[in-house]
Amino acid sequence: MKLLHIDTSALGAHSVSRGLTAAVVAEFVRNHPDIEVTYRDLHAAPLAPWALPSGEDDPNAVESAKVLEEFLAADVVVVGAPMYNFNISSTLKAWIDRITVAGKTFRYSSAGPEGLAGGKRVIVASSRGGIYTPGTPAAAMDFQEPYLRALFGFLGVTDIEFVRAEGLAMGDDHKANAVGSAMAGIGGLLRKAA
Repeated sequence: MKLLHIDTSALGAHSVSRGLTAAVVAEFVRNHPDIEVTYRDLHAAPLAPWALPSGEDDPNAVESAKVLEEFLAADVVVVGAPMYNFNISSTLKAWIDRITVAGKTFRYSSAGPEGLAGGKRVIVASSRGGIYTPGTPAAAMDFQEPYLRALFGFLGVTDIEFVRAEGLAMGDDHKANAVGSAMAGIGGLLRKAA
C-alpha cells in the first residue's frame, strides 16, 4: 500500500491541519506496517504556479511529472487543507493544477468528462477558524470542501472523506473540543478501511 501525505498550512507547529494529517498517517502506519509513505510539505517547498513547459529541460515540467506520478501511484492520499479566506491555500491549488491532467487523471468523451484516477481513497484534514458546515449561517461561504469534493470526483475519486476541525478561532475551549472531536473521528476512518 502506498500513501501520499500532503501538508499545506503556513502555521508550522501551530497548525491544526498538520496535526490531523500526522495523526491519520500514524494510524495508517500503525495498522499497515508495510505501508510506503511519500511526504510533501507544500508550504516549505511550494510548487511554482502552473505554466506550460518551455522545453524538455524545464525544471517545472520535471517536478510536475513527479507530482503527478506520486498522486497516481498512491492508494491513499491524505491532504491537509486549512481554509484560507473561505477556500484552499494557493499552495494546495498549485498541487491540484499538477494532478489535474487531461489524458492522465481525466478525459473528455462523447459522454462527457471521465475521471481516470479512481480506486484511491482521499482523506482531507480540514481546519477552519469559523463554522461552515451545512445548515449553519456561514455555510454558503464554504468554497473549500465543495471544491475539493468536486475536484476529486472529477478525477474519478469516489472515496473521499473529511476530518474537520472548525470554529478554531472561537475561543480556546471551542478549539480544544473541535480538535478533540476531529482526532476521535480518525479511528473511525481506519475502522472503515478494515
